[in-house]
Amino acid sequence: MEEDAIESPLVQRLTQLVSPVVDGSGCELVEVQFRREAPGWVLRLVIDNENGVGIDDCTRISREVAHLLEVEDPIEQSYSLEVSSPGLDRPLKRESDFLRCKGKKAKVVVREPIDGLNQCIGLIEDVTQESVTLRTDHGIIEIPFTRMKKARLVLEF
Repeated sequence: MEEDAIESPLVQRLTQLVSPVVDGSGCELVEVQFRREAPGWVLRLVIDNENGVGIDDCTRISREVAHLLEVEDPIEQSYSLEVSSPGLDRPLKRESDFLRCKGKKAKVVVREPIDGLNQCIGLIEDVTQESVTLRTDHGIIEIPFTRMKKARLVLEF
């Protein structure tokens, strides 16, 4: 599943490089972004773990990743490195993300309408390798991963 576009070869390479560092620290790499923003190029790593991510986790991983990237030097231009938690409305990208959030409310935007809907909001009922089933106001809707554009948890207060 993709957020807005297919990951660039650079983002794929960065993901391969930093995943072992993040995994080795007891965290999970949720997302890697490399994009131009107002201050210039930003490499943003979004990390998580089941107990939540604190500033110490972000600082430690930032330091280790910065050292690794200095040695490997995969990025040609100058950039800023940011390491952060996904926040409460974290993106859902992989089967494991949906499994972890089973029973919670999610919003899934699809590439082509499913049952006339461009987005589905509902409780995550079931997850397989191919699809996610949501209980929505429109009934039970099964959404194949291949048709998802993006998905996030929905915050309720």
